[in-house]
Amino acid sequence: MTAFFPALAEPEVGSSSGTPFIPVTPPARLGRSGFPRFPHLSSGGSREGPGRPRMTRRVYLISDSTGETVSRIGAAALSLFKGPFDKRLRVFVRTKAAADAVCEELRREPGPAILTMVDPALREVILECARAAGVPAVAALQPVVSLLEAAFDERAAPRMGGQHVVDDLYHRRIEAIDYAIASDDGALSRRLTRADVVLTGVSRTSKTPTCIYLAVRGVKAANVPLVPGAPPPEALFAAAEAGIPIVALTASPSRLAQIRTHRLEAIGAAHARAGADYVEMDAIRKEVAEARLLFERLGAPVIDVTRRSIEETAAEVMAILRAKGRILERE
Repeated sequence: MTAFFPALAEPEVGSSSGTPFIPVTPPARLGRSGFPRFPHLSSGGSREGPGRPRMTRRVYLISDSTGETVSRIGAAALSLFKGPFDKRLRVFVRTKAAADAVCEELRREPGPAILTMVDPALREVILECARAAGVPAVAALQPVVSLLEAAFDERAAPRMGGQHVVDDLYHRRIEAIDYAIASDDGALSRRLTRADVVLTGVSRTSKTPTCIYLAVRGVKAANVPLVPGAPPPEALFAAAEAGIPIVALTASPSRLAQIRTHRLEAIGAAHARAGADYVEMDAIRKEVAEARLLFERLGAPVIDVTRRSIEETAAEVMAILRAKGRILERE
C-alpha cells in the first residue's frame, strides 16, 4: 500500500505497525481500517436517538477544474454511508489565493476533504492546512497516478482539466446531444437510421433521460415511444432492418402506474380525468404485454428499468452496443 502513497511511506509518530496516514492534530485513535479516527468530526453514534435526527455531515470536494471527477468520487464513496451530507464543492482552485480561501473555510467549518488537484504545490497547501487543523484529507488521484507512473516508467505531466478538451470525442458528444433532442419521442423518425441505438418502450420508462445521458457519452440515441392503440411507427422496423440496434425499455405495471399518476397530478386535474386509462392498472398491464410481443418481433434486448437508475440503464445499453461491436470506447 505504501508504494502508492510515496509521500506517506514513512510511518509517523503514533502510527500502528507502520500503517501510513496523514498526521493530525490533535492525535487521533486508529479505526478498524488502520487509519485514524476523527471523533471531533463524527456526527453519528451516540448523538442519534429518538427525536434526535442525524446531524448533517460536512464533506469538502475540492478541484482545480470543473469538479466533475471529485464529485463522482465523492458520490460513490458517500453512498456507502448514512447521510445527510453537506457537500461543499469548491472548483477551479488554481491560485494560492483560492487555496488559502479553501483553507480558511476548512479551519472555520472543518470536515473531511477529498481533492483532485494536479498542481503539487497547491495540493500541498490544502493538505498541510488540513493536517494542521486536524482534518482528514486525501488527494484521491495520487495513488492511481503513482501506480501508472510506475507501470509506464513515465512521469505524469500535470495538466488542470486535462480530460476536458475540444477534440473529436467532444464534437461527437455535441452532435449526439443535438441528435437526441431532435429525435425525442419519435420526432424526425426518418433520421432513425443515423442513430447508434434506438430506445423504445411504453410511456414513462425513462427513454428520454437515458437518451440524453447516452448523448453526453457520445452515443447518438433516438427515442421511439409506443402509444396504446396505435401501430408502431414503420421507421422503427426500417431502422431494425437497416441493422440499427433496437433496445427495449420496460417496467412493472405497478411502477408505471405510480409514476404516471404523479405525472398527471403534476400537470393538473383536467389532464388527470382525461388520462384515466393512462393510469388504470389493467390497461397498463395490457400495454406492457403488447409491448413485449413487439420486442420479440424486433428481436430487441429488453432492459427492465423498474429498479434501475438512469446511469445503470445507460451502462447496460452501452454494454449491449459493445457486445454488438457498434461503438468505440467513449468513456
